[in-house]
Amino acid sequence: MSDLEPELETTPRKVETAPPQALAKAPLAYENPTFLDGAEGRPIRIISEYLEPLGRFRREQIQDTVVFFGSARFRGREEADRALELLDNTGSTQPAPSSEQPASIPQIVEGTASDLQRKRAVAAVEMARYYEDARRLAQMLTGWAKQIPSPRHRFVVTSGGGPGIMEAANRGAHEAGGKTIGLNIRLPFEQAPNPYITPSLNFEFHYFFMRKLWFAYLSKALVVFPGGFGTLDEMFEILTLAQTQKLAKKITVVIYGSEYWKKVFNLEVLVDTGAISPKDIELFQFADTPEQAFAMLKQGLTENYLLGEAEAGKQATAAVAAAAASKELMAGWTLEDFLGPGMARMNR
Repeated sequence: MSDLEPELETTPRKVETAPPQALAKAPLAYENPTFLDGAEGRPIRIISEYLEPLGRFRREQIQDTVVFFGSARFRGREEADRALELLDNTGSTQPAPSSEQPASIPQIVEGTASDLQRKRAVAAVEMARYYEDARRLAQMLTGWAKQIPSPRHRFVVTSGGGPGIMEAANRGAHEAGGKTIGLNIRLPFEQAPNPYITPSLNFEFHYFFMRKLWFAYLSKALVVFPGGFGTLDEMFEILTLAQTQKLAKKITVVIYGSEYWKKVFNLEVLVDTGAISPKDIELFQFADTPEQAFAMLKQGLTENYLLGEAEAGKQATAAVAAAAASKELMAGWTLEDFLGPGMARMNR
């Protein structure tokens, strides 16, 4: 090494650094909103919408339900003329623009109503009737179900939890003094559950398919009132499950308002073209009054469930009685009495 060359350092220098700050505890996975609200947390969110309702239904002792479907776009008023207000969107609490509201009598007389407003004024009268019919039917069904001797609540009126026909169903059940369920869905626009739902049975879902599961899972009957896309979707989904025997039970389906529904679809065309079997038409019945619909529901629920349960109960009671009688007859017997001395010794 030349005297002019610098001497290389062989010992590393000490660099003065501040000590690291103490770390905060990492959040538990199930308390971490970034995880739970992200894509990785989706399976947990889905299973939550199964397990949380399941736990509540068990605590509230709900055995089965009767589901009411129907339009959310109208709501009943208490005025004598039964005028209805069209809602801005399905489930919304905001009224639609005035140009889409049903025409008032002065507007019709003055000739200022549009064709759409005149048509909706006529429809409003019908929808008011359906609201009151759903309310009355839910009252009748709940009053009857409350009389069924059972440790759990039977045939509990259930709706989508919103306004319109859903409100009418919950309202009727509430007025009859029964529990009533609302399975609401979170939507982009403002909405709220109707006030007649039993508070402990007020649900809100994020996933449509989990909400649909709970409509189908506990239901023993379905009543379909006039409605739109959502009502059609829910009705045909249940009918498809029944047609393909994917429901492990019999379900009574009542389609309410034959005049309305026969304008909306003609299922006879599906039969005539071979798209469905003629017996598929037997999957549902039409009704036009609360009394007629209640008779159909009562018959279906009684024949499909209550009679079978009563018979099973009798058989269970007879089996218990027979076992008790057998035990009494054999009281005091020994193994030797039953098998004989030789067999008894072999079994010791």
